[in-house]
Amino acid sequence: MFDRRIRSSEAGQSPHEDLVDHLVRSSPLGRGEAARVVLDVLAYFDETAEEFVRRRHRELQSAGLTNADIFERIEAELPHRAVAPPTLSLRQLRRIVYG
Repeated sequence: MFDRRIRSSEAGQSPHEDLVDHLVRSSPLGRGEAARVVLDVLAYFDETAEEFVRRRHRELQSAGLTNADIFERIEAELPHRAVAPPTLSLRQLRRIVYG
């Protein structure tokens, strides 16, 4: 989905021109910068629950946290995502990461 947005934006036909216009009017961003911000935000919210769990696991693991702490933190973060995923148990979180 993100790739389609990039292609349509590169062609000058962003489906979110009204948002880009708003950012240009309400911030110091130029049109190109505002379009990139919109694409970045859309890509962030396009992330599936599984992608989020894997990404956060890598980030927290690289910060030195243990798996027990990591999975508890991810479990607490998931309900606060923009599109709340289904409730996942600690076991389900582990299975997403380790298969």
